[in-house]
Amino acid sequence: MKIYLGSDHRGFMLKEKVFAYLVKNGYDVQDVGGVELNPDDDFPQFAQAAVLKIIGDDSKDPRAILICGGGQGMCMAANRFKGIRASVIWDAFEAKMTRHDNDSNVLCLPARILEDDESAWKGIVETWLNTPYANAPRFNRRNAQLDELS
Repeated sequence: MKIYLGSDHRGFMLKEKVFAYLVKNGYDVQDVGGVELNPDDDFPQFAQAAVLKIIGDDSKDPRAILICGGGQGMCMAANRFKGIRASVIWDAFEAKMTRHDNDSNVLCLPARILEDDESAWKGIVETWLNTPYANAPRFNRRNAQLDELS
């Protein structure tokens, strides 16, 4: 699984930690920016960069992790694209549920909540990356309905 990682200035420090963690643990990860701390950058460009990578990636189960202050902005931007199911997640239980039920392919993390809680963000990331999608007919039907909305 390829993981695309992006953040704005508010999520930059947490993104750097998540990137180092993923690389150290053998994940195939690509940083789509920001590449340096820039207080004037805007989250939509990084959300777009990551989801376009997912959409254009024909490997098995490509995903993205996007980080901003509250996670909401990244999630709103990412969900504008057909085939993207982004979720703002703040604990491991929700990470499990969004993967299991919704086949979430974009994890949006709130830096304000998680940047100083290493065990929390590690638990969220590992749970989200390792929880399989249930592939139940009702979940597939709902995901198809989401794609019809975009």
